[in-house]
Amino acid sequence: MRTARFTLDPAFTVGEVSPRVFGSFVEHLGRCVYTGIFEPGHPTADAEGLRQDVLDLVRELGVTTIRYPGGNFVSGYRWEDSVGPVEERPRRLDLAWRSTETNRFGLSEYIGFLRKLGPQAEPMMALNLGTRGVAEALQLQEYANHPSGTALAELRVAHGDKEPFGIKLWCLGNELDGPWQTGHKTAEEYGRIAAETARAMRQLDPGVELVACGSSSQSMPTFAAWEATVLEETYDLVDYISLHAYYQPENGDIDSFLASAVDMESFIENVVATADHIGAKLKSKKKINLSFDEWNVWYISEWHEIENSGERDWAEAPRLLEDNYSVMDAVVFGSLLIALLRHADRVTVACLAQLVNVIAPIMTEPGGPAWRQTTFFPFAQASTYGRGEVLDVRVDSPTYDTQKFGETDLLHATAVRADDGSVTVFAVNRSRTEGLPLEVALGGLGVDRVVEHSVLADADPDARNTLAEPERVTPHAAEGTALTDGTLTAVLEPLSWNVIRLA
Repeated sequence: MRTARFTLDPAFTVGEVSPRVFGSFVEHLGRCVYTGIFEPGHPTADAEGLRQDVLDLVRELGVTTIRYPGGNFVSGYRWEDSVGPVEERPRRLDLAWRSTETNRFGLSEYIGFLRKLGPQAEPMMALNLGTRGVAEALQLQEYANHPSGTALAELRVAHGDKEPFGIKLWCLGNELDGPWQTGHKTAEEYGRIAAETARAMRQLDPGVELVACGSSSQSMPTFAAWEATVLEETYDLVDYISLHAYYQPENGDIDSFLASAVDMESFIENVVATADHIGAKLKSKKKINLSFDEWNVWYISEWHEIENSGERDWAEAPRLLEDNYSVMDAVVFGSLLIALLRHADRVTVACLAQLVNVIAPIMTEPGGPAWRQTTFFPFAQASTYGRGEVLDVRVDSPTYDTQKFGETDLLHATAVRADDGSVTVFAVNRSRTEGLPLEVALGGLGVDRVVEHSVLADADPDARNTLAEPERVTPHAAEGTALTDGTLTAVLEPLSWNVIRLA
């Protein structure tokens, strides 16, 4: 196969990676919360009912910002139900997932979970702008953040939380462009309530950071027109516009699935273009950044079969969306991470949906173990080694044909230079059958050795980690990777995620 090549130069950069790019998402959906992060009575549970085995894995994963409590769930969420004495909290029907919500885990427990993860774990709170509005958003903001001396602040103190929660980052609703969303709105309707809520929240705290709802996918019929209309109303009031995208093989088209990041990069660039158009129209010097606050591989067609079957029955924490990820899924997942890093100048928040059990990198069994899915490894490696400045990568790569995207590069890659001068190359080989020779010219970077070349690949692309075989798939070391006279050479295994560290 022809060699793939690119050049790295410290003079040509994309932007600094925001730690918030390595965020995740905890929604009251299926077993993400109950028997996921929270399971009183589990052998590893602490006094607050948090599973220590899951906490350890979340720390290893390297997650930063964690979005909560939804997702679709938030559009019917009553924040008052989730605070105060647990035994007094009401049980509610959750229309989004046709489940019963007990509210045993609520706002205080969420903040407690983040504090136990460590200082890198930042709250990102979603507001219900589906069935509620400005008044309820202000009440939640005051309860959560005001130090003391008001009825709502003192209510929080009375509930046992003397210190404010300090939530700076807020989502103004969720996916309200979608007809499936409780409280679905037109762009005009949503733009108006988002603007009203943003103005009011800034009156309480001018320093809040706010995310306006963008499109639920690039394929939405209202895409781009939605963003333009919403930003016309909110441009000077918000800091981010959101994007959501999930990918799966469609009609057996594996080659297009492997190229999913082509769509993700197109989505990002089209939203940037739309936002900048509105900025120019409004004669504003401000730039709206992007919050890609839901992304993942998700076999959504399997969920739709369940959703349309009528079998759901208002159960508590049912097993929903528990996709078991293969090596192939992990390679696509890694490519999506590369897409995010390649746009670090504008994508400054991102949330992997979700954290535990529900389309997640971490799985658990009630009363039993927790383990890493195949997708755990690319995220953990990117979070560890993807901190610093993204270098501009423009590949010269062999190509292959795809039904959805036409001629597509077999190589998908980016590189990040850390503060200490070390460089990490993240690369995916999309070929299912052949190794891909790689050459990287390293002009002026001052690196002279290969520290590590880690590979996630397997002779069986369908290999996956399960309860029975929790360590069937793990990264392994590549052989033959070298750095000589300023040129890195390697061979990327077929269908592989690669992390090459240089110093």
